[in-house]
Amino acid sequence: MTAAPVIDIANLDLVFQTNDGPVQALKDVNLRIGKGDFVSFIGPSGCGKTTLLRCIAALETPTSGRLTVCGISADEARKARSYGYVFQAAGLYPWRTIAGNIRLPLEIMGYTRAEQQDRVQKVLSLVELEAFGRKYPWQLSGGMQQRASIARALAFDADILLMDEPFGALDEIVRDHLNEELLKLWRRTQKTIAFVTHSIPEAVYLSTKIVVMSPRPGRIAEVIESPLPRGDRPLSIRESREFLDIAHRVREGLRAGHAYD
Repeated sequence: MTAAPVIDIANLDLVFQTNDGPVQALKDVNLRIGKGDFVSFIGPSGCGKTTLLRCIAALETPTSGRLTVCGISADEARKARSYGYVFQAAGLYPWRTIAGNIRLPLEIMGYTRAEQQDRVQKVLSLVELEAFGRKYPWQLSGGMQQRASIARALAFDADILLMDEPFGALDEIVRDHLNEELLKLWRRTQKTIAFVTHSIPEAVYLSTKIVVMSPRPGRIAEVIESPLPRGDRPLSIRESREFLDIAHRVREGLRAGHAYD
């Protein structure tokens, strides 16, 4: 018997009403994401990748279609705290320490002081920032700030992690390192991850499934299942023939997606 998908999207449309008339951001999107999957969304700028992620997070409301998260509506999943969300910018409060930033959602959710302390220490360890809890954001590099942002999203131990191009502003060396660290974290926690990126190598390296989107109105042009191992993926795997073949398929899928224009 096939397990029910963690995220299930069927015939989803989203139309924004603007001063210049209606704008269709997403059209007839169908997608199923299983428990423990790492799914990357890739496509040209403006194709609706972030909009789709925001629909999953109940930050946008689809015009039509069906979307469930953990078997309930996206809004119910938001209220049940079924996911953590990592934005493009770290969004840390400069007047709070790193530990204080991570603790903030736990304070809002009503965890006891002891529970807060325990969870903060655990996630700081997960992202290898144990020694930086008392530092302030401006004392950390951009990459370390993003790791703190991931820790904050993990603090209340949601089953799903939604990530909107979290490493896009970082240089290639830092980005490679954080890609490695994110894969290690994913393997340790077994969380379901939905990840937006503009980078083909990043999408191929990280994912069990790559969702290629067409230009607006955003459609799913192709879903590519990765044959790469779910276990250890050293950066050197990016030089393998298998990796290059998948990257070629993604690139061809992006080109084919323009046929929808």
